[in-house]
Amino acid sequence: MLAINPENHLGIFAVIMVLAGASFLLEKTRLGRQLTGTVMVILAAILAANLGVIPHSAPVYDFIFTFLVPMLIPLFLFQADLRRLWREASRTTLAFLVATIGTVAGIVVAATLLDLSSLGAGAPLQESDREAAIVGLFASTYIGGSVNYAALGEMTGLNQDRSFFSAATAADNLFSAVYLSLIALLPGVARLARFFPAHPTTSSPSEISQATPPPVTAQSLCLAIACAGALVAMSDGLVAYFDMGSYRYVTLTTLTLVLATLVPAIREWLAGAFELGVALSFAFFAAIAAGANLTAMVSVAPTLIVVVLILLSVHLTTLLFIGALTRLTLPELLTASNAAILGATTAPAMAAAKGWRDQVTPGVLVGVLGYALGTFIGSALYNYW
Repeated sequence: MLAINPENHLGIFAVIMVLAGASFLLEKTRLGRQLTGTVMVILAAILAANLGVIPHSAPVYDFIFTFLVPMLIPLFLFQADLRRLWREASRTTLAFLVATIGTVAGIVVAATLLDLSSLGAGAPLQESDREAAIVGLFASTYIGGSVNYAALGEMTGLNQDRSFFSAATAADNLFSAVYLSLIALLPGVARLARFFPAHPTTSSPSEISQATPPPVTAQSLCLAIACAGALVAMSDGLVAYFDMGSYRYVTLTTLTLVLATLVPAIREWLAGAFELGVALSFAFFAAIAAGANLTAMVSVAPTLIVVVLILLSVHLTTLLFIGALTRLTLPELLTASNAAILGATTAPAMAAAKGWRDQVTPGVLVGVLGYALGTFIGSALYNYW
């Protein structure tokens, strides 16, 4: 079988982007809608690497981790106008905060019941620090998704154990897809629905104000890349000046949130930034998965599966219990949970498919909020666990 040399940078990058593009196309199929494109690009890259088509280690992957991953945070957060979030999605924001509590409770329970210090042994961490790193990693990804996962992976050094990081990525995304299928069924469970207030219905799409999205142009994409790069450089400069190496992503997130809130028009000026971030996140997942050695993955997979199952079970139980007490509706809670577990791309899609038209925009907004909160909460758990 043809194998690409690790020094063939363009060839490897081409394969990574082909796998990402193919996953976007396959996501439109029936199987793709169930698995999600993220799971498919991960599985495809694992298969390609273990068949020898692309190497497990190459400078191209380091380029993606070093330069593309930091760009994801501003690209996703240019839409994070906090005033708009409260104005248009206050109840769903409350539901999202409940979902966040559920995630933190879930990883705390998992870390209490299981010994996580033996995982990620290939990372440059002391055994006593590994558990804190894994707690922060899983909290971040189940509050905000892939961008937080990437940030915490670099912050903690767990991404240097490629097999562990790939196995954790695969378990995270595979069970997230299963979770999405589960929560889509919950509104039809009559015994559960009676504990929650009825959700107001919208008779037609015209009753919801639909703003025309700004056009995506070559100029808006170029400005998005330029602005994201400038924010990364500025945050790196501040971190270096004040010697705050472990706060790189917290600083970057804060700068972007301040800019997006003070200059709300930026999301129109940089139209297409969010979609560009999604595309680059697929390349990131492919690069992570390519480093996976199947034998090493299988050795840690059982523990990771148990961690994810405990986390998601506690998350859902906490969400429904507190949600019922606070009189939030099931659509609000499930949209928020979807945004926390899978991010801002699937939450509005589920809301639209279920007919919860008033939850489409809030689903995007709280998903974007998750990109910000995930980094803060994940880093806090890592530093103080």
